[in-house]
Amino acid sequence: MAWDFGMKLKRGPQVILQKDSGIIITYAGIGKESFVLDAGAGSGWLAVQLGMVAKKVVTYDNRPEFAELAGKNAKRAGLGNVEVRVRDVLADGFDEKEADAITLDMANSDKAAAHSFAALKKGGVLVGYMPHAEQLKAFVTAAKSAGFSPGTFCCEVIMREILVRDAGVRPENTGLTHTGYLAFARKPLE
Repeated sequence: MAWDFGMKLKRGPQVILQKDSGIIITYAGIGKESFVLDAGAGSGWLAVQLGMVAKKVVTYDNRPEFAELAGKNAKRAGLGNVEVRVRDVLADGFDEKEADAITLDMANSDKAAAHSFAALKKGGVLVGYMPHAEQLKAFVTAAKSAGFSPGTFCCEVIMREILVRDAGVRPENTGLTHTGYLAFARKPLE
């Protein structure tokens, strides 16, 4: 089943869970014809989830051991449309142009906003995933400075399971609360 795909994958560095990736895919408009760039591959979980939907995903990490793990996870998931590369996109940017979407999962994603603007097609969407509010603010500011539309959308996804029992239905006492902030910025069409 789709929700248990993570049982096949190995974890190394922090991963982006389905509760966040679903929102990323939906709000970025990623579909079967989409070409997606992903930076900060880590364990490759987001790249795998993107690859289940998109036509092509190229994911980058500056650490070879993380890139290796991400590549192995893409193979474990049976995906041939996910390509993993070792590269520091903060320093070197992207080779690709005309991407439909770019996802950034790095501590200083704001530093990649200008590189992302150059790599996206007009109307393309930049997504930042950040654990701290200060990083979110820096990302939104950098995206606006890079030329992205001023209407940046930001959110946080919190999930809590519901107990369904004979005695009654109610929320669980605990849930999967804060994992990260999401920011979506669009490259203008003109």
